[in-house]
Amino acid sequence: MRKLFFSFLFLFILSACSQGENIDTTEDEVLSIQNVEIPNVIFTSEKQNNKIDEEEIKLSIKTYLDSYEELSNASEPFQEIIYEDKEFNKINKLTKENDKNFSNYILNNTLPEGYQEESERISHYITALNETLSEVNEMLDEVNKEGLPKENNIRSIIDKRDVVNGREQKKIEEFLDKKNIDTKAFGREHKEKEK
Repeated sequence: MRKLFFSFLFLFILSACSQGENIDTTEDEVLSIQNVEIPNVIFTSEKQNNKIDEEEIKLSIKTYLDSYEELSNASEPFQEIIYEDKEFNKINKLTKENDKNFSNYILNNTLPEGYQEESERISHYITALNETLSEVNEMLDEVNKEGLPKENNIRSIIDKRDVVNGREQKKIEEFLDKKNIDTKAFGREHKEKEK
């Protein structure tokens, strides 16, 4: 089973890379990269050992997820043309800070009843998703340079499948609905407009 999975993953990567070779960076793509606005707000909090009320945790979850969505959207033009520069590095740095800040906040404070487990689920899911995307980008770079990805990178991605999957996202979205937390994450901004 594992060999079959690696074979499919390898074929997927090769097909993505072979398509990438034909990419011609046009003037429009360069302009779209130059026009990328990097979000200036990520989740931050200096609070430690505080009791957080429900209104604050809702706002914190919203800020964290909205920041994730905005950073993810800002990085897309760079990923599409496999282009890396200081702006893309800045987005990656902000993404890691956003994940770390939220994780520290929920672990070092007392959250209202019913929020601890779900906040940790959100943190683990988004952090693992961001790490997976970063590892896939690194793997694609390796394939472009060396021809084959490193096995430990593939294993790391596979290990995150218990955290990053549709079931976990569905649980998160059900929690967001239950607690009436509006966020841009998971395309929910567009879903809300359709209602």
